This record gives sequence, C-alpha cells and structure tokens, in this order.
Amino acid sequence: MEQIRGGTGQARHCAGFAPTLASRRANVTYLNPRKSDRLTRMEIIRGLHNIRPRHAGCVATIGTFDGVHHGHQMLLAHLVAKSHELGQPSVLVTFEPQPREYFQRTPVPARLTRFREKVSLLSDTGIDRVLCIPFNERTRLIPAGEVIERFLVDMLGVRYVVVGDDFHFGRDREGDYDMLKEAGDRFGFGVSHMGTLTFDHERVSSTRVREALAAGDFPLAEKLLGRPYFMMGRVVYGRRIGREMGVPTVNIRLQRYKTALTGVFAVTVDGLGPTRQGAANIGIRPTVGGKEPLLEVHILDFDQEVYGRLLTVTLRRKIREERWFPSLDALRTEIEKDIHKTRAFFAEDTAAT
Repeated sequence: MEQIRGGTGQARHCAGFAPTLASRRANVTYLNPRKSDRLTRMEIIRGLHNIRPRHAGCVATIGTFDGVHHGHQMLLAHLVAKSHELGQPSVLVTFEPQPREYFQRTPVPARLTRFREKVSLLSDTGIDRVLCIPFNERTRLIPAGEVIERFLVDMLGVRYVVVGDDFHFGRDREGDYDMLKEAGDRFGFGVSHMGTLTFDHERVSSTRVREALAAGDFPLAEKLLGRPYFMMGRVVYGRRIGREMGVPTVNIRLQRYKTALTGVFAVTVDGLGPTRQGAANIGIRPTVGGKEPLLEVHILDFDQEVYGRLLTVTLRRKIREERWFPSLDALRTEIEKDIHKTRAFFAEDTAAT
C-alpha cells in the first residue's frame, strides 16, 4: 500500500545584510500560466534593499524549496494556516543561486525548478510574499546569531517561523532548530518544526525526485511532487537546423546550472491555446556541436513562429537517451522514429483514459 506520511518592528538595513541584488522591480505580480482562469497575486521582493517598513510583521520560512514537492507543500500549508491564525502575512525566504550551487565544491545537484518555475508553483500555495536573497560570499559569512537578530527580528519583525527537518542556517551552517527556538523565547516569536514526510517508507525530498526523473520514473516523480514534472521558459531563436530537416522546433534555454534529466521525451505544451503534444529533446545536441543545454520541442501538427512566447512543457514519458549521430540524415531518421513513438504513446494514453 502506497502511503504518504508526515508530522506536523521597523524594517532597517544592517552591516551584514547590505543590499547586494540590483533590481528596479521591488514587487511583481505573476499570472500563473498554468492557471489561466484566475489571477494569482503574490508579492516578490527581490533583494534586501527592497524590504520596506510595511513588510515588518510576518510568519516566515526559509529554504531553497527546489521542486516544491509534497514535503514542501506540507510545510507551506502549515505556514499559511499559522499566518491566518496570527493575522500576519506569510513570507518564504529563498536564495539565488541556491547555496549548494554557489559553493560548487562537490558536484552541483540538478536544479528541479528555476526561479520562474518555483514562483509559479509557490503562487498556488497561498503564501503572500517571496523574498529572494542573493547568495554570495557576504551572505555565506553572516553568523547565525546575526541572521536571527538583524534579519528575522529587526528587518522582518517575525512573529512566527516554520522550518523543515535538518534545518541549518548561518555561517558554516552553525544555526539549527534549537538555536532558533531559544532565540524565539528571547525575542518573542514562535517556532515550529515540521517532521519528515515519507512515501513508501522513504523520505520525500528533492534528491528523491531527481533520482526518479533521472531514471525516467515519471509516475513516482509525479507522486512525490503532487503533479507532473514541467519546465517553463520563453521561446528563443535557434539555428533552425530542425526546420531545415523538416522537423521545426521551439527552443527554450534551461537557465540552470544542471538539468535534472536529459534525453528525448513525449511532452505536452501549454501557452499556445489548447494543450498540444510534442516530442522534446533535453540536452546539448552533440550531433550538431551544441554546448549549452537546451530544451527543443517539435510540436505535433504545428508550424507557427512563436518567438518570445512563455511556454510550459510537461514531461510525460521518456523515449530514449540523447546520443550522437554520424550525420544529419541519421539524426533525422531517428527523430522520425521519436515522433512516431510519441504519437503512439499519446494514442495509448487517450485510449486508456
């Protein structure tokens, strides 16, 4: 039996938290492209220099929230509930780049969601604000005590903090839940700790989602995430090689340090009217000398110029691994097979439903 289980001031700047992320847009309202029937309003605060006096007083959580999986969603539901209980806005504090991407001393973990995708998912959770802080050498060296006193207390005026399991913060990860709880007693804010969420007796985590995606196990990834895995981005100009081969593609830059999966996939595409079907390649395109990871999608029975459009590409099934071919003719022959397999998959899927 498959089971999911889980437990349950004036704003001011200070030396360690000097502004480091330039932005002229303090607050942004996003329209979630996957929810076109409603406008989801969520304030995005880009950088500490955009914190205003009106932002003081909140219920907060801190983390990377890569993937916004079921475990994250459980924590955020508790955050929103506590926000309503105390009559204070909910704030999620996150970082760009993610701390492990900044250090890069060990292999960088694949990024499940770039910032735009994360914001799209967070806009569905009911939280009021996202504060994005640049992670750099200055951020890395801030002592845990200063994070609490100067940031949480002085700048955000927190009334309550919700954290996940294995929570650490501050220089060399010196701060933990116990330290935060003791500080809450001193400064007058509450703290709660969410237990581990498990699925099939294993912890739900971003690492487990990455492993499922790398193995092509989309049903497991969907159960861990609570939705199918997708990527978002705007269509950019490419080299038009696909069009020359008779299989035009839309190209989307992945804009992440490392992608969670590579290969050829059957996908659906949203952002062009009705949901469309397609065959996508995620990778560097070795046959044509590609260097930068790219998402290329051949949309079935569709041939329009859509440069600049924001698309959501949802992965449905892995067709094969990306590989090198000795010629463009050989590549075209394989792409035709990929398209045939993609059509067959969607025909089977439609018949099954």
